[in-house]
Amino acid sequence: MLNMKSLKNLLMEGLLLILFMGMFSCKTTTVSEKPEWRQLFNGKDLTGWKHAGPGFMSVEDGLLRGNGGMGLLYWEGEKFGNCMIKIVFKMEKTNSNSGVFIRVPVEPREEWMPIHYGYEVQIDNMPELSDEDEYHYTGTVYSLSKPLAKPGKPGPEWNTMEITLDGPRTIVFVNGEKVTDYTEGDPVPERKFDFEPIRGPRPDSGYMGVQNHGEADVVYFKEIAVKPLIKTSK
Repeated sequence: MLNMKSLKNLLMEGLLLILFMGMFSCKTTTVSEKPEWRQLFNGKDLTGWKHAGPGFMSVEDGLLRGNGGMGLLYWEGEKFGNCMIKIVFKMEKTNSNSGVFIRVPVEPREEWMPIHYGYEVQIDNMPELSDEDEYHYTGTVYSLSKPLAKPGKPGPEWNTMEITLDGPRTIVFVNGEKVTDYTEGDPVPERKFDFEPIRGPRPDSGYMGVQNHGEADVVYFKEIAVKPLIKTSK
């Protein structure tokens, strides 16, 4: 037979167990707060950014402008993974060439390293002008993924690109339409040109940047922002 002290201890243990289970249940069903966009480009100068390769980037009337090239302006000192990247850009002419680089494993010191060791999310609505196919269209993982849609707007209209890095998965929306949904290991075409990236796996996180492609390809960037990818617990 239980004495009063033993019964009291059992009741206390039961109460603590109930409280613990309740806390655990609340934790797994709590909806995470919505993350906010963090602006990487301040619209004034290149604070936080570093350039690699030929040409340069400048700030004109609150916009980031590519000059010459081919080079890359990358965000220094931070790698990005499991996040969303928002790029608002426009082409100077009806069509221009540029790109957004992601998953670059180490800080680039020259222009070809990020091409062969990271991924480029392409900016080019008319790849046929360079004898390239649709695997080189705006919003594709350059030369690796076929576009699911072609919603790119010609210059000087503004475009919004949202890139989601979800582990090994890369999802790209352009102007609200999904263009790319690519995961490491998906089949890819063989290289057709020596300037296409070497095939192979990329890291889940890496440096990111925007390309200045050349004198004939001027692209303006109004916004470059990131926010963490938070999955709601169930």
